Amino acid sequence: MGRIFETRKATMFRRWDRMSKQFARIGKDIAIAVKSGGPIAENNPALRRVIQNARALNMPKDKIEAAIKRASGQGAEAYEEILYEGYAPNGVAVLVQTATDNPTRTVANLRSHFSHLGGSLGSSGSVGFAFKHMGVFRLNPAGIDPESLELDLIDHGLEEMGESTGEKNEPQLLIRCGFQDFGHMQRALEERGITPVSAEVEYIATNPMSLPEDKATQALELVDRLEQDDDVQKVFHNLA
Repeated sequence: MGRIFETRKATMFRRWDRMSKQFARIGKDIAIAVKSGGPIAENNPALRRVIQNARALNMPKDKIEAAIKRASGQGAEAYEEILYEGYAPNGVAVLVQTATDNPTRTVANLRSHFSHLGGSLGSSGSVGFAFKHMGVFRLNPAGIDPESLELDLIDHGLEEMGESTGEKNEPQLLIRCGFQDFGHMQRALEERGITPVSAEVEYIATNPMSLPEDKATQALELVDRLEQDDDVQKVFHNLA
């Protein structure tokens, strides 16, 4: 019985730790969005996107409002967005999106992560060519006619549309557009009364690579370690 309790407690702590990291990253996203476009969500598409994503993670409304207020005040933390490139073991290309108040610390930590797990941190442009910068929207399919919506969105930059699943294996519609069309797509969905489950800007591998399970696991160990770093917002790779 004691062992079962300890296992449940460990699982609960891991869930709390994961949620804490997600909320911290959302807080940085809010700070960056407010700095670039102001604290009024109606006038700031980037902030609207972050708020939608915060709600999808069940971040409490008061925490969202507090983060916006902090980002609007004097002495608010200023984060610099920097994209780092490198290779995980077995030639897997990796992009690491960071938000940092100390780039010297961040690059030192990333170099340590890469070298410790058999990868290498590269220079700007070393792997970026293997990815496409895209807007990615995930929708609840309930009440949506996919064929009709697809036709409606083609004029707003739609490039890809298909079925997907969420973190809890719930069905979703996945919509992708070019990065430059993100705002057009966001506005088109809003005009149709559709609130995305999440709206992100992501780097999508143009030619995903396949590896045997043991080699893929080596690469994913580095991805996992990078994702645990406090300065890292997202990690993208070209592993299928």
